[in-house]
Amino acid sequence: MTTFTLNGAAITSISSFYAELNRVFMANEDWKLGESLDALNDLLYGGYGALHGADTATIIWTNYESSREALGEAATRAWLQAKIASPHFNTDHFAKELAALNNGAGQTYFARILEVFADHRNITLQPA
Repeated sequence: MTTFTLNGAAITSISSFYAELNRVFMANEDWKLGESLDALNDLLYGGYGALHGADTATIIWTNYESSREALGEAATRAWLQAKIASPHFNTDHFAKELAALNNGAGQTYFARILEVFADHRNITLQPA
């Protein structure tokens, strides 16, 4: 089993989350992951980067709680507002998600990340 460590202290925003993923998993690639949950999902399938060919992996996420806060409601609200402002996205969908977040029922970006990890049974996410 291969083990990787995400430095949660370096994760202060959605952009820095992807920068940390790129530092850990894409250091030997000549390209970087884009800032999307689909890119994270693709990475965890193990088709490229440091996970290429790995049957199983453990990812230790240090400073997990500070990452939860950094990727919480405020970051999610800004992310959803950017989606709504873009003509390239289904703005009605993201407006409903923003309304749910504002009403206390919406999902944070951090929770979305955890859902992506949960879809990969061969990847163990270990908060630290």
